[in-house]
Amino acid sequence: MLVDSVRITVSAGRGGNGCVSFRREKFVPRGGPNGGDGGRGGDLILVVGEGLNTLLHLHNRRQVRAERGQNGRGSNKTGAGGEDIRLQVPPGTVVRDATNGEVLGDLVEHGQEMVVAKGGRGGRGNTRFASSINRVPRTAEDGAEGEELELDLELKLLADVGLVGLPNAGKSTLLARLSAARPKVANYPFTTLEPHLGVVSPKGDDLRTLVMADIPGIIEGAHEGAGLGIQFLRHVERCPVLVHLVDLASDSSLGDRVDTIRGELEAHTAPLENRPWVLIGTKLDAMADREAGLAELEATAKANGVRSTAISAVTGEGIDKLVGTLFDLVEEAKEKQ
Repeated sequence: MLVDSVRITVSAGRGGNGCVSFRREKFVPRGGPNGGDGGRGGDLILVVGEGLNTLLHLHNRRQVRAERGQNGRGSNKTGAGGEDIRLQVPPGTVVRDATNGEVLGDLVEHGQEMVVAKGGRGGRGNTRFASSINRVPRTAEDGAEGEELELDLELKLLADVGLVGLPNAGKSTLLARLSAARPKVANYPFTTLEPHLGVVSPKGDDLRTLVMADIPGIIEGAHEGAGLGIQFLRHVERCPVLVHLVDLASDSSLGDRVDTIRGELEAHTAPLENRPWVLIGTKLDAMADREAGLAELEATAKANGVRSTAISAVTGEGIDKLVGTLFDLVEEAKEKQ
């Protein structure tokens, strides 16, 4: 199950209290102050963990609290610091302040860390308050509270190519054909209910790879909540190249279907409408009028100023050409970034 957004409250540890203490030794009836400082509270740290691809492990964990620092002790002993909490998140996690939506961080690399709540400072012991005027201080500080805030964690998958299109356009079938990913494939709308990732390599060259993301189908009015909505588009926001898939076996206007998807991309909060894209006609093997369908595909691509190609994920026709085109587009897009 892919959980791509959670809200949690993070609380750093409170600092330990300072200690009021005096030396008590034989033959030293009036020993001076020796109260130690309190330990620092633990921090709360987000860490990009290897192998994680969902926020599911945080779904039911509403509050995370780090350990408080221990109190200071006599003999000028400082209390032990509270243990930090290191919370693992998948690569591609955006961290926002839930109160105002401000982006606090974007965690994309394995091992990357971000302190989201700092532990409170330990209170000073009475040794710190000794002076020439006050040689017997009976005052110590309490530890400071640790930081606490409510966070929205939002996962945006890291991929090179994002597959977009209407339901039943053949996105999942293509991903399964090109990679080892096994998304659910069936002949009914909204077969894909969550995003899937697959690794694609050119034929005979396993050293070159790109990551492809398949998201649920988008329908007209999705930005207003129709179908499954457009919230899944966040998973292709990082993709340098988008692939628009259209079903060549459908009787409806190919141009209208492309316009529908373009309109929904423009309605999305991120600027996806200006992302480099390629138009792919699918189900080439099931076309009733191959010549007319290919002509319409080429004309629609030309009107939008993009490349196009036709494929059959069932027979494999056009697949090698498509893979080559995708690698070229990704390399071009990354050079411009």
